[in-house]
Amino acid sequence: MGAAGSGTLITDERAARLVAALGSRCLVLVGIMGCGKSSVGRRLAQRLGLPFVDADTEIETAANMTISEIFAVHGEPEFRRGEERVIARLLQEGPMVLATGGGAYMSEATRKEIARTAVSVWLRADFDTVMSRVRKRPTRPLLQNADPEGTMRALLEKREPVYALADLAVWSRDVPHETVMEDIMLALEDHLSLGPDKTSE
Repeated sequence: MGAAGSGTLITDERAARLVAALGSRCLVLVGIMGCGKSSVGRRLAQRLGLPFVDADTEIETAANMTISEIFAVHGEPEFRRGEERVIARLLQEGPMVLATGGGAYMSEATRKEIARTAVSVWLRADFDTVMSRVRKRPTRPLLQNADPEGTMRALLEKREPVYALADLAVWSRDVPHETVMEDIMLALEDHLSLGPDKTSE
């Protein structure tokens, strides 16, 4: 029991150091739909003791409509404008882990606001991984067409160079979410200069 307790303490200290280094900044996860932003983000927030917020859920709450309904009734441009407003508001609400929608980071205004108030993490995922995941949720508005695979390939080709502008990039692959979460923590520690003392290597 003592060993487990000390292990928990070490974990808490590690999380506390990360949160202290983040200061007032949010941690923002970006990437294509199906890359695991919400699943991994929830675990990461729990590990760090920070609130977890899903931007899409906040947009639905603000509009009192589902994402699919907003797309159907108002169209994508209006959805994107609402998305920019909601994310800008959330970024002012203090430290949190924020999962953004797949297209959010394509907005230059949103990228600038994230760069100013947050550390951004691109969850990279290959085509086969994201397709296997999004097929389980047939509610994605951008994939409601005769060629969802072709649409996804086009989205990846267009968006990946923009996602690459994020502060960090971590591969989201077919492993437990905790593994990806650990990779994010390691990348964050390196980015925030909290890694192990490299002078001894």
